[in-house]
Amino acid sequence: MSRPPIHPFILLFCFLHLSSGIQSNDLQILMKLKSALQTSNTNVFSSWESGNSICNFTGISCNSDDSITEIELSFQNLTGVLPLDSICQLQSLEKLSFGFNYLHGPIMDDLKNCVKLQYLDLGNNLFTGWSVPEISSLSQLRYLHLNASGFSGIFPWKSLQNMTGLVWLSLGDNPFNPTPFPNEVLLLTNLTWLFLSNCGIQGTIPAEIGNLKELINLELADNNMTGEIPVEIGNLVNLWQLELYNNSFTGKLPIGLRNLTKLEMFDFSNNYLEGDLSELRFLNNLVSLQLYQNELSGQVPAEFGNFTKLVDLSLYRNSFTGPLPHNLLSWAKTNFIEASENFFTGPIPPDMCKQGTMRSLFMFENYLTGEIPASFANCSTLRRFKVNNNSLSGKVPIGIWGLPNMILIDISLNDIEGPITSDIKNAKSLAYLFAGNNRLSGELPAAICNVSFLEILDISNNSLEGKIPQCLGNFSYYLRVMNLGMNNFQGTIPDTFAKGNQLRTIVFNDNNLKGLLPKSFINCTNLEVLDFGNNKINDLFPYWSEALTNLQVLVLKSNKFHGPIGNHNTSGVFFFKLRILDLSHNEFTGLLPRNYFEKFNAMMINDEGRLEPHYLGESYTGYGCKRQSCQYQDSVVVTVKGLEIKLQRILTIFTTIDLSSNKFEGVIPEVLGRLTILRLLNLSHNSLTGHIPSSLAKLSALESLDLSSNSLTGEIPLQLTNLTFLAMLNLSQNQLIGPIPQGKQFATFENNSYDRNLGLCGFPLSSKCGTNELTQRAPPSIFQEDNDSLFASGFGWKAVLIGYGCGLLFGLAMGYVVFKIRKPIWLVRFIEGKQKDKKRRPNNQRPGQRRN
Repeated sequence: MSRPPIHPFILLFCFLHLSSGIQSNDLQILMKLKSALQTSNTNVFSSWESGNSICNFTGISCNSDDSITEIELSFQNLTGVLPLDSICQLQSLEKLSFGFNYLHGPIMDDLKNCVKLQYLDLGNNLFTGWSVPEISSLSQLRYLHLNASGFSGIFPWKSLQNMTGLVWLSLGDNPFNPTPFPNEVLLLTNLTWLFLSNCGIQGTIPAEIGNLKELINLELADNNMTGEIPVEIGNLVNLWQLELYNNSFTGKLPIGLRNLTKLEMFDFSNNYLEGDLSELRFLNNLVSLQLYQNELSGQVPAEFGNFTKLVDLSLYRNSFTGPLPHNLLSWAKTNFIEASENFFTGPIPPDMCKQGTMRSLFMFENYLTGEIPASFANCSTLRRFKVNNNSLSGKVPIGIWGLPNMILIDISLNDIEGPITSDIKNAKSLAYLFAGNNRLSGELPAAICNVSFLEILDISNNSLEGKIPQCLGNFSYYLRVMNLGMNNFQGTIPDTFAKGNQLRTIVFNDNNLKGLLPKSFINCTNLEVLDFGNNKINDLFPYWSEALTNLQVLVLKSNKFHGPIGNHNTSGVFFFKLRILDLSHNEFTGLLPRNYFEKFNAMMINDEGRLEPHYLGESYTGYGCKRQSCQYQDSVVVTVKGLEIKLQRILTIFTTIDLSSNKFEGVIPEVLGRLTILRLLNLSHNSLTGHIPSSLAKLSALESLDLSSNSLTGEIPLQLTNLTFLAMLNLSQNQLIGPIPQGKQFATFENNSYDRNLGLCGFPLSSKCGTNELTQRAPPSIFQEDNDSLFASGFGWKAVLIGYGCGLLFGLAMGYVVFKIRKPIWLVRFIEGKQKDKKRRPNNQRPGQRRN
């Protein structure tokens, strides 16, 4: 008996009923998703209403059966916890994309139920959890994005064995447990995109990487990978991007790289690679080439000059030699070149801004010669121009001073001559101007006061002359450093320093300035360094400087200051941060300023064991700066035993008082003994009387003590032998008597430390002390333990000796120094930090300032 045929309307009714049931179930799932993310600041759910078809919801796609196949909600500012237990009930779901949101919480094992997924993107979120959930059941996946998702711990690499169809694998920027390069990845021969940067990969790159011949992108940067780069990488002829930076790769650039002619983005920076660039000369499609901080050498191939697409080139901190190709970066719309800290010679390639797009040029610390190309004066896009520490000559081309978008100009430490031209008024964006240590001449144009965003002005050590523009004190609210030292400026100092300014360094030393110190300096409440040494200023001591509570360096030496200092009736906190005080070679009179000494807290408090020292002025890396490109560091000249020693950088633990060559009288105050971390004390060439106070023995960090050419009497205190860091002592030309103390550092001092004290006896003088003669000791070498000095430990102090001869180089900070008894915590940390810095200059290379 045959069954009657089913009426078509019945079939249609059943289909519609089933479809309605599916839609109803899917709607409930989407409503649950909406509820879970309801706190999100987004409008994406405005269409998610029960009256609408789910297939019309924003971010939702359906198939012909109205079943949901895609949820695309990336970049929607979503926050909350994903209800994957519900989402994975969508039986037709093929794409799940929630990248670039703020989703959090763990990803539960429910994810394994989304078995039809072909596309999964949970990257760039804030998920938590010590491991990625099991995903081996997602065998149909072709695209897997979990980069920067917040996952950590163990990644289930074996899950990838079932995903043989993967073409896109992005797992980078997750703190997974360290692991060798996973073999499972090497079996995914359909991969076109592999991003495993910064995800705990360590060890070598397997040779089997050459089997992934479909790759167009390979990123293994920011890991702990070692060894040589395998030659098989040359098999990946479809590569568009190759990034291996921030690892510890060694050896030469592998043979076969020349085959990667489709490469546009190439970054092997911050490794230990060596050899030349000959393998790269065929890669004429390169757009960006990054090789900075390696140990590469040789010349830049001439073929680089014909790379018509190259816009970004960084060769910084290698050992490249020879000239740069003449037509380098002259074809494409160049963005930046960074070729600093190498051994390049010859001229700067002239046409790098030919297309009018260059933004940054860094070529400092090389051996470049010739003039700055005149063509750069038309490069209106240029923002950073840094060519310091070379041998450039000639004048700065007219127009460069006034480039409207320029933020940084650094031409310091060259042989550049000529004036600073008035077109600098057009430099509306200029924030950092370093032009020191050249041969610039002429007057400083008042037009510089139109540069209202200037933060650092350093034109020191040139031949500039004329008067200082009156507007210089208040033209820029942002100005923090004004260094006009070592020029030929004349006249008086502008008294126009306005309230609310940001100045922290003012250096006018070694000019021909006269008159009074302007009282408007009291408005510079952030001032840390004030240096007017070696001028013709005729004034009383600036008592208003007591109000500068941040002052750390005060240098007024070699002027015509006169009158008493301190010892007036005043109260409050002043000079408590002062570390360097140099008032030498003036005409100050009266007693030594006891009340000031009592306030010098920075010379009393020993923070060596708990605070790391730093260099004054090192923190200038402001707007528009990269790494340390806008860095300024304060310097100072100190005088020791007739030697002027220029410290190019000032450690905050360096402390000195120099009141020599004045007309002070009276006794040396006992309170000086409180300055327990004082390094240098010079009270010579005054009219001081009385005994040497035994309290000076409490200056446990003292390295240099000069009390010569006074009228001191009595015996040398035996307690001074406890000054174990004392490397220089001068007590000559006084009226001291009795035996010279013996032992420790006193066994190292020679006759001239005690000359013209007729009453002294004992070693090293020929005059004996009779029956009570002290035991004499053979003086050990003063340098016998200098391996722990700041100079020897790589602190980078650069001493410029200007005085007579070499004399006794006791090494200013030898005492920071010989820590055989104890090594302060800050020094241990400092040295350990340097050891962790894996980039070292070759022994024959000029030292340069490091960049972050």
